Amino acid sequence: MAATENGSPVPDAEEEAVKFGFQRPEMYSSNLANTVDAYDRHVFLCYKCPNDWLPRVEDSEADPLPKVLSAAVKARKNDINLKTKLTICGGCNGTNCSDGDVLIFPDMVKYKGLTELTVDEFVDDVLVNGKQWDSVQPEVLTGSHVFVCAHGSRDKRCGLCGPALIEKLEEEIELRGIKNEIFVSPCSHIGGHKYAGNLIIYSPDAEGKIFGHWYGYVTPDDVPELLDQHISKGQVIERLWRGQMGVSLAEGEKTDEKPSKGKEKKAKKHLKEATVKDDKEKAPTSGCCQGSKGTSCCNDGNSDDTSGPKGTKGLCNLSCWVGKWEQHELLTAAAVVGAVAAAAVAYSFYKRSR
Repeated sequence: MAATENGSPVPDAEEEAVKFGFQRPEMYSSNLANTVDAYDRHVFLCYKCPNDWLPRVEDSEADPLPKVLSAAVKARKNDINLKTKLTICGGCNGTNCSDGDVLIFPDMVKYKGLTELTVDEFVDDVLVNGKQWDSVQPEVLTGSHVFVCAHGSRDKRCGLCGPALIEKLEEEIELRGIKNEIFVSPCSHIGGHKYAGNLIIYSPDAEGKIFGHWYGYVTPDDVPELLDQHISKGQVIERLWRGQMGVSLAEGEKTDEKPSKGKEKKAKKHLKEATVKDDKEKAPTSGCCQGSKGTSCCNDGNSDDTSGPKGTKGLCNLSCWVGKWEQHELLTAAAVVGAVAAAAVAYSFYKRSR
């Protein structure tokens, strides 16, 4: 182990790799599926390089643009219909972005030249009202975009794993001759440093729809598979898959548990309402025993409904039987009266004929 000028020990590269790199003991120790919070839109602000980012770059006084944009998004949170995630990405080292450029997924657009003075206008036009920014025409993004967490000041694991993954990605992309199809950028904290290396791939599926898939525990050895299987063929690599933008493939098992329960309750409510509506449409306008508040317990004479208070089924059946008996007696009485009247008329004619 080397030492600094004041004699303090400095860990060598091998020790760093074991503790913070791809050899650390925590690798592959957790289930990755659904370790991503639900979101609908991802906004990336291009700003400087990872080595320049402070641990909380979105709240840093030294970085006014990320701070102002983050504050504006939070302030208009209730006005923004889509759940929006904001991340900083590198605006240097050949990423085709400059400080102040904004990338938006799944919209696949780039707005250039955002400043502290135009943040409110941008947020109002694009994020709140969902229209194009009046001040700047958007550029259409093409190809696939890979964002690798390399926020070393926030966590050493991403600081060590991220640059190594970026280097391997660029190497493999160069070998395949697809530099104009896949674009790689370093990005700030995206959650789950313990899953480093972390990366997000925004790429079109077979139908051209854009999905953002998150991967964790990614090593340089996994890069060829990500390029050949996920990006080229659209096949998700399940052992490394953390989740995706929008609805998760296995919603609610982990981080999306509360939204999932809410959706379950809503679904049950709709099912109950649909059932009630269907029952009303099927029920006759009148029955043999119309109960209180418009309820009927024996519409078809063979009801097995036991949903009411204990004992109501027997009473209902009794009422139904009584109702049917009264109807039968009424018809019988009417028939007797008719017969008597007919006999009276016949007797009258008989007397006259004599």
